[in-house]
Amino acid sequence: MTKRFVIEAVMLAIYGELLNPLEPVEYLIPTSTIHELDEFLHSQEPIMYDNEEEKHVRAMITEMLQFFRDPFSSKKMEKTLVAPWSTVTFPIRPNVSLTVVKAEDNEMWGELFDPIETELLLTSMRFEAPLITDQDDWQDRILEYLLPVQFYDIEDFNFAVEDGISRDDLM
Repeated sequence: MTKRFVIEAVMLAIYGELLNPLEPVEYLIPTSTIHELDEFLHSQEPIMYDNEEEKHVRAMITEMLQFFRDPFSSKKMEKTLVAPWSTVTFPIRPNVSLTVVKAEDNEMWGELFDPIETELLLTSMRFEAPLITDQDDWQDRILEYLLPVQFYDIEDFNFAVEDGISRDDLM
């Protein structure tokens, strides 16, 4: 059975192991996080601490942008992602598919979460899929405000794919 996770597009560039899971995985990616890739690519601030890793991650971001800008992909997204919460899925590897979601930031939490965080949270809630993140401060805020979303730290990705914790286990 395919496991679903909500994730930022840039996480797939930073953590290459996400593209080689042991079990089938579907990543739900809000469109805003795809647009954010341009910002990361053109930013003067380093994404990674190591120069070699920095070059690799920027190359991966470029590759991802090329994929989403490819005429077939962009046309498919343009025609499909019209209504809020519409989706389009791209199988990219034997065990990996990317589902792009037209998420809507409704400012539900005001200043507590930025627009990208809000869209990720709402996508997680809408599709009842856990988040994958590496941001400790965001995880802390999710817990502090008792938001009804499940998340895994990136370091627990293999556990999430292989075993995970079902929503029933949380009740």
